[in-house]
Amino acid sequence: MMSLLVIRELSVDFPLPEGTVYALSGVSLELGEEERLALIGETGSGKSVLAGAILRLLPAQARVRGEIWYRGTNLLALSPEEMRRFRGSEIALVMQNPASALNPVLTGGYQVREAVLRRGRLAKRLAQGKVAELLARVGLPERAASSYPHQLSGGMQQRLLLSLGLALAPRLLIADEPTKGLDWSLRSQIVQLLQDITAGQRAFILITHDLAAARYLAERVAVLYAGQVVEYGLAEDLFSLPRHPYTRGLFASHPARGLKPIPGMAPVLTSLSRGCRFQPRCGQARPVCAREDPPFVEISEGYFVRCHRCFR
Repeated sequence: MMSLLVIRELSVDFPLPEGTVYALSGVSLELGEEERLALIGETGSGKSVLAGAILRLLPAQARVRGEIWYRGTNLLALSPEEMRRFRGSEIALVMQNPASALNPVLTGGYQVREAVLRRGRLAKRLAQGKVAELLARVGLPERAASSYPHQLSGGMQQRLLLSLGLALAPRLLIADEPTKGLDWSLRSQIVQLLQDITAGQRAFILITHDLAAARYLAERVAVLYAGQVVEYGLAEDLFSLPRHPYTRGLFASHPARGLKPIPGMAPVLTSLSRGCRFQPRCGQARPVCAREDPPFVEISEGYFVRCHRCFR
């Protein structure tokens, strides 16, 4: 499969008065044309920072190192003006929390129309038809075009955000927590909608805490912990037989699997110690785990794990 997106040794730091936050460290991932990847892990593991780095939407003080190649272009080497041409038309982000992502004083139809006109090449007289097409594509009724965000349900607001993401037919769609805060019925509808608008049509990165959604939608899964990818491989293999102790603990902490929390707390990203970042919480840690940071090793074809126990 040809790679659409290649991330090599990506690191992101945020210098702050109280210390530097090491948000991402040495992340390497690949995404094929029309492939779907889920990023899972605890809050603060770096999932949303990774999305922001891909789209060059991080705060100005962020220090970004590494490479992000998209269709043969290193996005980190582009000028701001060149990068703007990629956003929306090539790579689109569906942000989490529709209530804050949508403009409260503009109707849904107006917001979609502006997205189409501002970056697209569609004549104004055709824009309204495109808006209706996009709203229908995500299952919204016609009245959504003339409704303000507060007049729409949570599920309808999420659909409206998805229509904005699809406005310029991007090759890569990134959705950040698209099922967050939805009840079970609405969640199921949004998951099915994501399946309908991505499968066989575009590449997709899903950022989520929803393990069931990740398993259903993704072909590959990357597990992040404290700014590092600790396990990465085919979704079927990763969910059936997770190798990393953190991944096993993450799955066991899910309500459907017994609600067994992982002991301890994730490390503070301003004061990282030597060795494996999961070692203080790991029930299988060895002395080497406290001394050396484990490398990211391919233990079988296309399957990578960052754990001393998996290759020693």
